[in-house]
Amino acid sequence: MKYLTKEWYELCQRTGLHFGMRVHKSAYVRDEALYLRLYKRKEKEFVSQRRGIYDVDPRFMLEQDGVQLVALDKWSLDDGDEISEEDTMVYHMSSEERDRIQQLIAAYDARLPFDEVKCKEEFSEIQEWGYKEAFHKLPDELSSRIADMRVFALGYCTREVLRELKQLSKEYKKRMMLVMDEYGQVQQAENIPEHIGSQFRFHDCRVTELTSGKQIVMRLDTQGGFTNSNKVTFDAVDEIIRQDKHILGSYWIYNELYRTDCGYEVHILFSGEGMPELIIRCADIIVEQE
Repeated sequence: MKYLTKEWYELCQRTGLHFGMRVHKSAYVRDEALYLRLYKRKEKEFVSQRRGIYDVDPRFMLEQDGVQLVALDKWSLDDGDEISEEDTMVYHMSSEERDRIQQLIAAYDARLPFDEVKCKEEFSEIQEWGYKEAFHKLPDELSSRIADMRVFALGYCTREVLRELKQLSKEYKKRMMLVMDEYGQVQQAENIPEHIGSQFRFHDCRVTELTSGKQIVMRLDTQGGFTNSNKVTFDAVDEIIRQDKHILGSYWIYNELYRTDCGYEVHILFSGEGMPELIIRCADIIVEQE
């Protein structure tokens, strides 16, 4: 990667250091009783939220069948203005969608009781991860001024720390956008054909198959992505510049495309162990939905 590198990705993760943080007047000193009290409060909120999600009956989805929809650009009409019939449509649920919902209902009715113990274990794991991430993301100088990183991981800090977090987030975002702007200009100048550029979007798709050779084929699970295309073929591969381990099973997060005399140079960054990269040169790129 030339622009959307691992370092740039790490920078992106630091643009919201202040998100979800609240000032607590007692966060200036390490206090075990304070930590335990705040932990129980956050744990209770987490369990309540997860229980609420667990108890959502999917039958409400059936109520969408027959609902009248209004064109988005008509929502801004002044009060009193009438919406014509041609600006509306009635949503008719397909049999496939209805069957899918019925399966969800069957699973809901057969579900086991909510497991509060397991939920609390999940909360503990999340807090442990947040504790470690805080040390990783924050500058050492700032970390040294946080009395109890466990309290910080729960979302509480001093007023001074929150002010500095906001300033750091602002600086990191500025640096991130400078790279994005430069990358955007470079990519626009590459003049990638529309049929490739518009389809080469696989953010958050998981790699389920990767074959090597003169033709590299990559199959993807697109459930978490923004595309239905699940197969990419890099045809007439001229050179594999870089192919890290652990690509299979990882998630495609960013890519860069460049024109060459004989086709394309493709850079892909994946999330997962070591954040692997794939850089190849090929004659053509074929995107398909199987």
